[in-house]
This record gives sequence, C-alpha cells and structure tokens, in this order.
Amino acid sequence: MKTKPDVSEMTEAQASAELEQIAQAMAAADIAYHQNDAPEISDAKYDALKQRNAALETAFPDLVRDDSPSKKIGAAVRSGFGKIKHIVPMLSLGNAFSDADVIEFDKRIRKFLSISDDQPLAYTAEPKIDGLSLALRYENGVLVSAATRGDGETGEEVSQNAKTIADIPHKISGAPDIFEVRGEVYMSHKDFEALNAAQSAKGDKEFANPRNAAAGSLRQLDSSITAKRPLAFFAYAWGDISEPLANTQMGSIKRLGKLGFSINPLTKLCQSPDEIIEHYKNIEVQRATLGYDIDGVVYKVNDLALQARLGFRSNTPRWAIAHKFPAETATTIVEAIEIQVGRTGALSPVAHLAPVTVGGVVVARATLHNEDYIKGVDSNGQPIRKGGDIRVGDLVEIYRAGDVIPKIREVIKRGDGPVFQFPEKCPICGSDAIREEGEAVARCSGGFSCAAQRIEKLKHFVSRNAFDIDGLGAKQVEVFTQDGWISEPADIFTLQERFGSGVQQLRNREGWGDKSAQKLFDAINERRNIPLNRLLFGLGIRHVGESSAMTLARFYGDWPGFETAMMAAQNHKGEAWETLNSIDGIGTVMAAALVDFFHEPRAKAIVDRLVTHLEIEPVAVPKTNGSPVAGKTVVFTGTLELVSRAEAKATAESLGAKVSGSVSAKTDILVAGAKAGSKLKKAQSLGVKTLTEQEWLDLIAGSSDS
Repeated sequence: MKTKPDVSEMTEAQASAELEQIAQAMAAADIAYHQNDAPEISDAKYDALKQRNAALETAFPDLVRDDSPSKKIGAAVRSGFGKIKHIVPMLSLGNAFSDADVIEFDKRIRKFLSISDDQPLAYTAEPKIDGLSLALRYENGVLVSAATRGDGETGEEVSQNAKTIADIPHKISGAPDIFEVRGEVYMSHKDFEALNAAQSAKGDKEFANPRNAAAGSLRQLDSSITAKRPLAFFAYAWGDISEPLANTQMGSIKRLGKLGFSINPLTKLCQSPDEIIEHYKNIEVQRATLGYDIDGVVYKVNDLALQARLGFRSNTPRWAIAHKFPAETATTIVEAIEIQVGRTGALSPVAHLAPVTVGGVVVARATLHNEDYIKGVDSNGQPIRKGGDIRVGDLVEIYRAGDVIPKIREVIKRGDGPVFQFPEKCPICGSDAIREEGEAVARCSGGFSCAAQRIEKLKHFVSRNAFDIDGLGAKQVEVFTQDGWISEPADIFTLQERFGSGVQQLRNREGWGDKSAQKLFDAINERRNIPLNRLLFGLGIRHVGESSAMTLARFYGDWPGFETAMMAAQNHKGEAWETLNSIDGIGTVMAAALVDFFHEPRAKAIVDRLVTHLEIEPVAVPKTNGSPVAGKTVVFTGTLELVSRAEAKATAESLGAKVSGSVSAKTDILVAGAKAGSKLKKAQSLGVKTLTEQEWLDLIAGSSDS
C-alpha cells in the first residue's frame, strides 16, 4: 500500500504543506550530517525524502520553495574552522532510483542538447563513495589549501589535516599552474573496525559508521589527531583550474591518476544508458567486497564541451546524476508521539522510536507527516498501511527511504497504547490549531505570539542566506528570545540602543565578555545595509526561498518598487497582480502568499518597524559584458528548433534578461518558434518586438561568447 498520497491526487494546498514539512525536516538533517557529523537518518532515507520533494515540485512547479532541498547544498560551516570560499561552487547531484530514472536522465540530456536517439552520447560511470567531499588547491604544483564542501559556496579550511592523509600529495609536477582537485575522504571497513576497537579500549565513544569516522577525523581542530586516523582519498573531479586536464571526463580522470592521485579503478566509460545500468549492477554485486562504503554509482556526460553547454541548475549540474542503491528497512517500537511547531506554525507529528541501526545509521525518530497519516488514511480518506493507525507502543517497520527522519511503512504488531488524539490547540502557546479546508496540515494561529514560531522565524531571519549576523545564531536567538530581549526582527537592531554598551547584560552569560558583546553589536550594525533579495528571503514569507527572492529583487529593482507593487496588488487584482504573476518562476501560490503577507496588518507592521533600521540595497544585475538584452523582458513561445527551450532560457538569463511566461505591454522581445500561437498574436497587437529563433540567436551571438 502507498504510504503517501499520489501527487496526482493532491490539491495545491496539500502539496504546499508537504513541501514545507520536507524543507524543514531536511534542513535539520543537513545540519546533523554536514556540521555535526552525526546524521539522524541514513542516506537512503534522505534520498527518498528528496525524491518525494522532486515529485511534488514536478507536479506543482508553482509551489517550488527556495528553502527546498532541490535548491540547497550541505550546511553552513561549523564554528572553530577558518572559511574558504569556493571559486567554483561544490554542487550536489540529482538522484536516480531506478533504471527508468536513468533512461529519463539520458532523454533529458538529449532533449536539452537537441541530440537524437541515434547519435552517440558517452557517459562515465564511477562508484559514489560515502565519505566527505574535499577540495585541494595547488598553485605551481604545491598544495596551498584544503577545504570541505560546507554549504557548496564556503567550506571549512582543513589544510593541515588534509596533509596528513597519505593519498594526498603535497607537491605534484606536470599539472596546471592553478589546479583544484576534488574528491572524497573515506575510511575502509578494516580501518574503521580497528579505530572503533581502539576507541572502546580507551573508553571513548565509538563511531556509528565509516563516513562519520572519516568526517569527524578530518574535521579535528588538532591535526595531530587526524594524523593518527587511517583516512584515504579518491580523486574524481576538479574545480578552479587554469587550463583543462583533457577534453573528456574520462581523459581528465586518467590524468588525475598520472599526476599521482588515487582514482577509483571501477570507473568506466559507457556508450549508452543500457551500458551504464549494466555497470551499476556489476558494482552493486561487488559492493559488499569493496572494503569501503559506496551508496550508488555516478554518471557524467563524458564530453566536457557538452557539460559546458548543459550547465547547472540552482545547485546541481544537468550533466551528472547519482544512481542510488535500494533502500533498507528495520523494525522498532514507537515510544512516543511528539507535536513540533515550525516557523510557519505547522504542527508536525514525530514518532520517537526505540533506537535501531539501519544501514549503519542509528535511527531514533520517524516523521508522521500529519493527522491523516497517523490515522492511516490519505488525503481522500482512502486507507494507507492497510488502514492501520499509529499508536505509542506499536511495533513498526521503518523504511530506509531517505526521509530526514524515516517513515513508517507498516504497523507489524499493535501495542497497548490508546488511539492518538491530534491536538486542537498549539502545544506551545495554546492558540487554536486550525486546519483549513483542503489543507493536510494544521497550523497554530498565534503567529509571533507563539514562542515556537517566533523563535523559528527569528532563526530564519538571522540564517546564513538571510541576514547572516555573525555571533547571532540559532542558539543565541533562543536565549535572547526566552529572556525577552528580542521578539521580532526590529528588536535585533535596537539591542545596543536599549542596552547601552550591552556588556553588563551579556558578560554574566558563559562565553560573553566585553569584546564578544561589542563584536556582536558591530556585526548587527554591518547588516543594517542589506541587499533586497536577502531581506525578502529573511522575512520568511511562505513559498519564498532564496532563488525566488533573487528573482523578485532583480525584477522590481529596489525596495520602494517592490513594496509599492505588493500594495497595489491588493485583492489579487489589477495590473500589479498580473505583472507579479507574469514573472517566470513566480506562480499564483507564491504571488498570493506575497500579497497576503503585505496586506496582513500585523505582518506589515513588523516589516515597517524593521525597515526603519535598514538601508536596503538594490540588487545588482549580473555582469553581462554589454549584452543587448540586459534588463529586457523576454518571452519564448512556439517550438524552438535550433536550441531547446531550457537552454534558450538559461542563456537569456545569463545575459541579464528577465524571462517571463506571459506577454504584456512591458514585454520587450518575443521570440517566436514554430507554431507560435496566442502569445505571438498578443505581442503583435501590443507592438512588442518579435524575433524568429534565428534572429534571436544572431542578436545574442556576440555577447553569449564573450
């Protein structure tokens, strides 16, 4: 039986609620995995949640959130380490879970590149090592720095630790002058068992699995500890580089091997989807005898020129995918059911489990999604899990399907607990928990008056991709809020004014003193100047994530323009409303959330109080090298025959154009492919400049190559 409603049966409201739950859960998992080296769930569980998220986003593209796992990489750098900004971002990979997914990946590549099925297209296939990503920077043949992936843009500086790993050369010859090698730090099964035996003999804590042991060893503040740990390194890619290693992925990997790096001997060049799937199955058979952990096989387009054309999505390359191995299951007891309250007031039930090891990871929690899921019914009232509800004391089978906290597949044996009663009041503040018609999730109506929402909203406000106030992280927000020092964003910017020097109030707390207090106030003052996109993201408006915040900031230009447009779109009517909906990537659900937020008196008052303390900077448009379409609004319609629609859109945006999905008087250029219909007619009636596909390519030819 299905454990979740089919996406085709869901309403927008139900999908939106589940996407929100997924985003919150995966954010917690990212911190546990990337910052703390102590994952709460297995990779397979994480992957399944990511897969569910992708299915929902495909079915409901207007609901794509930018705090969703499809737009994030890793987690922010842990305190205690220096930071290194990656010149070339270290991205994550999209996932495939079946042969059909792999075939679809090949079809997407061919469609994007306009390559027919009978034309050759080669891929590399290599084991996906379950370790910690590492970037090694060499200058003139000398290793100068090493950094973890971190959040993809900034990693932890672990240079001295990396130099203790035998597989990592300190000097190389014959390499490009600037040469960043990327690969995976891991620990073999044999070395892992020996390390845990030594830990146990000393009375120290044992590691949960080889990946945790490798990550914890590499991220030691004392490099002498790392030197005693048996770490290994496989090289498989490159970042910033002054000249290419070769013209192909396979040629580049072989070059890495010749330069002295360990490369995986199971990496193979394949000529078709059938061949890479066959290699996947061969590796899966060998998995138990490899002596180190892998969790799938990575496929990459072999031709580097084609990789360049394919480019990237927000946080994944189009030219690569990870084919993951099947999930695993385990049985355990439900010890308690807890209701958690998130930033948007969503009441999220979580099962606390008797700890159980699944695929090397100790699991102690499982998501219960919503009230219906606990009852054993889907969104239409149809039974799931054979109609059985979930109660405290039940023996359950949990599915290693990648959920941040896994999901329960079946109730194997009924315990002696009573039927769970979902609360009608918020367990934090006692406000009514309202489940609107068509919604899968009940929400606390308390807003900022609810301590859980207030704290979570403020944590989001100071988060890395929002205001990113150094020294004011999640822990400090909790303390300051509980002490009544802050209750809304504007309070952060009046702290020093209300406290004077602030030293007396802070020095009584562990870790605070004269310098740290002043440092915090200085960091707050630095954030009085904030780019518009960071402000929009930091406000925590439902459905508005990093990417859409940037889209809005670039479209409206500055705060007055944006605010005026939102106020003019009242009641979801008028020109301002139509313009908002026409922005590519801003659907009706997000548009409604934006407008409703700014027309809710309490929310608007909070924003008004905040902006009085800020200098809101317009977002600079991308450098476009004299692009003839920079700042212009472009609409593509009809069938494009020379390039794919996706490639045309990506190219236009890279040249500074705004790509819209509808034609209006503000449209500057309409590119009409074959069989163009109503959009072309409307553009002609409005006097909008229209171009054929070839005319468009001629227009951008000079700038797109520069």
